[in-house]
Amino acid sequence: MRVTTVLLLLFCAQCRSSPCPAGCECFTVTRTVKCVSQNLVSVPRGIPGYARTVVITGNSVARVSADSLTELGNVSNLILSSNRVTELTSHSFSALLNLRFLDLSGNQLALIHPEALSIPGSPLQELNLSRALFNFTSLTDLTTALRWGNLQGLLRLDLSGNRLALLPPGMFSHLPNLQQLILTNNSLMAVYTGTFSGMNHLKLLDLTRNSFKTLRVDDLQELEKLGDVQILLGNNPYSCSCETQTFVAWLNQSRAQVDLEAVRCSSPAALTNTRLRGLGLHSLGCVVPFQPELHDISLQTSYVFLGLVLGFVGMVFLFVLYLNRKGMKKWINEMRDACRDVLEGYHYRYEIDSDPRLGHIAAGNGGSAAAVAAAHLRPSLSQQLPTDTCMVPTEAPLKPVMTSPPQSL
Repeated sequence: MRVTTVLLLLFCAQCRSSPCPAGCECFTVTRTVKCVSQNLVSVPRGIPGYARTVVITGNSVARVSADSLTELGNVSNLILSSNRVTELTSHSFSALLNLRFLDLSGNQLALIHPEALSIPGSPLQELNLSRALFNFTSLTDLTTALRWGNLQGLLRLDLSGNRLALLPPGMFSHLPNLQQLILTNNSLMAVYTGTFSGMNHLKLLDLTRNSFKTLRVDDLQELEKLGDVQILLGNNPYSCSCETQTFVAWLNQSRAQVDLEAVRCSSPAALTNTRLRGLGLHSLGCVVPFQPELHDISLQTSYVFLGLVLGFVGMVFLFVLYLNRKGMKKWINEMRDACRDVLEGYHYRYEIDSDPRLGHIAAGNGGSAAAVAAAHLRPSLSQQLPTDTCMVPTEAPLKPVMTSPPQSL
């Protein structure tokens, strides 16, 4: 056994003695190249072609471009963490046709080209961007890069520790096969509509260690769209008040697999470290949860009572009218006759005033006697005309005035 161990150590020593870039360690057996904390300012040249895993960490590689990775066509795991990388140029990793795992964590990415993550054949399955984004602008650039990167095969995305306060709607819609999304240790306070749209194969969503005080109705609806997935919501500063009752009800009924033991109250002090699931309305401070409904019921009762009173008054009024129906009928008939008499009086006066026999007298010798008769007749008829009362005048036919022919003396 000892002989085998010695031979293995000698073989490994020979493997490490193979040609390797300055400041790096190359391992033939494991097909690994390590360049750790060597103050490198770029990806070293001369990496052996057998390498499948390249680890370059703790250096000062500020810029990653397509030219710096042309020799890594066989690499499947590339770790570039903590290198102070600030820029990813166009098609930075396009030469890595076998790349499965890319680790850019611990950098300060400020500029990300829209096609920085574009690789022919979309081989990338896991992308680690934990603590890698410099500011909100870089988050916008990353959203564009995820859209144009054609990352159809990406299964795991880690965005933890980036101080994210919000996520653009549809940010992950171009990652249809994503199964794990890690958003822990950020500053998220809400889940907006459309944040997780298009994620039909998601199995794990990690929202632990954010700034959620509660989850509103819109937040819960967005999470409910994910279906039967594992959602980690623990270690958030939940405020257990009456506003949390919807969230508590969702925890009791949702299909999602939630880490219920870790979802606990941070305030008020009386409920600190109390598990949210199972809290009653009284514990949450909802003293009279149905008081608005009771108020509505009492208001409806008042309206019903008022309607009954008005209905009763109307019935009494109709009953009184029914008892006095004969008197009412007589009164109505009298009023109708009186008004008819008044109208007939007006009509009679109109006929008298418009009679041509009284208004136009033919001129001539015999016209003087007719004019005198008409002059005497008009005042007498005017005196007999009714005033504005309801009395019907008696019509008397007018007798024509006969004039005798003149006699000669």
